[in-house]
Amino acid sequence: MRRSSIAAGILLVLMQAGAALAADVKLGVVIGFTGPIESLAPAMAKSAEMAMKEVSDSGALLGGSKVVPVHGDSTCTDAAAATAATERLITSDGVKAVVGGDCSGVTIAMLNNVAKANGIVMISPSATSPALSTIEDDGLFFRTAPSDARQGEVIAEILKEKGFKKAAMTYTNNDYGKGLADSIGANVKKLGGQITLSVPHEDGKGDYGAEVAALAAAGGDILVVAGYLDQGGKGIIQAALDTGAFSQFFLPDGMIGDKLVEAIGAGLDGSIGTVPGSDSPGSARFGDMVKAAGFESGPFAAEAYDAAALILLAMQAAGSSDSSALKGKVMTVANAPGEKIYPGELGKALKILAGGGDVDYVGASAVELVGPGESAGNYREIAIKGGKITTAGYR
Repeated sequence: MRRSSIAAGILLVLMQAGAALAADVKLGVVIGFTGPIESLAPAMAKSAEMAMKEVSDSGALLGGSKVVPVHGDSTCTDAAAATAATERLITSDGVKAVVGGDCSGVTIAMLNNVAKANGIVMISPSATSPALSTIEDDGLFFRTAPSDARQGEVIAEILKEKGFKKAAMTYTNNDYGKGLADSIGANVKKLGGQITLSVPHEDGKGDYGAEVAALAAAGGDILVVAGYLDQGGKGIIQAALDTGAFSQFFLPDGMIGDKLVEAIGAGLDGSIGTVPGSDSPGSARFGDMVKAAGFESGPFAAEAYDAAALILLAMQAAGSSDSSALKGKVMTVANAPGEKIYPGELGKALKILAGGGDVDYVGASAVELVGPGESAGNYREIAIKGGKITTAGYR
């Protein structure tokens, strides 16, 4: 009887240990489900969740753990709301890490006010302010989108190549807009061009006539609109078209989306822009997976898939879902050496890591993390023709 009791006790301990090892892993998704880029949020969230489902279905994460997404609304612009949402996910819902934030200002607030205090890893798919390159993050913050320091270079190159010697510019009055406008202005000047006037605009206004009048008075061959497609950026473009102030626009990443083209119509034809993207094999595979999953992709969707994938692969490499352990493995799984991993191969990657091997996660956006843990930067150059966003090339 005594031996039988000891054996039963050992079995119970092993079963409890196994159950703990295979416990659900909650992962936060904090992006702007409402606000000035809300039309982009569904594809971003579904893409992150597609990576989570892929990992759950593999049964290979930390002894069979399933991944459960938990949503929070950053609103893109309200730092207090984003902070509260992140606080809830971490302290009440018990998420182990966060895919997010999305817009730069709220991401900075989330990191400074909540993530650092709780030691929680954040990987943003779309916060691009150069300020995030040097922020004190305790090794907790990464991003799969490139810094706007790089986007400014690309935009200046395109403007010069297209023959635009003078450009007027307006930007949304926050961390994202200011950082991008500064980068564009510095790089345009470096290449011999001129920004005739650079003025901020506020989101949510009903009339942008004053801003457009000032920009028109300064002149320029094209208007650069570094704003948001569902808010002030759209209002600026409509006002410029209504008054005849400008007929051609340059649209950085926050302005790229089908909703803008649908709202403005033929007036956008001939406009150009940039958004993170690549023509890598992983991008094509991701596109096929999105179609099979039954939803439409969009800007930063590939980066959202990659953000979730990197968190989960780092957990496996660390042998723990705790951010204190996984934060030191993000750069390891993102870069060489190791077997290259593409979308649809997360289960394979988890098994390699479980066996003590190395992976080099390429993912959907040609991931290569540099410096402080941010994307080296691949951009899709777009042109709007016939009411559609088309690809003009990659950089």
